[in-house]
Amino acid sequence: MNIEVRLFATLRQGRCPRQSIELPVGSRLADALARLNIGRHEVAIRLRNGQVAEWETALEEGDTISLFPAIGGG
Repeated sequence: MNIEVRLFATLRQGRCPRQSIELPVGSRLADALARLNIGRHEVAIRLRNGQVAEWETALEEGDTISLFPAIGGG
């Protein structure tokens, strides 16, 4: 199945900010991160089709995943 992944802020460094990836049917959000070589500790907010998602959320053909790192400030 094909899903779109959107990366924000520091997660874009060295990566394409918007990309389509192919995953096996039955894949979970955690599988998409593994495919992109992104560690769970790097992601603070994760959305599936605009809704908050858990690591074990099942993905479906055409889903859009948005990933945001923790953002600090001073």
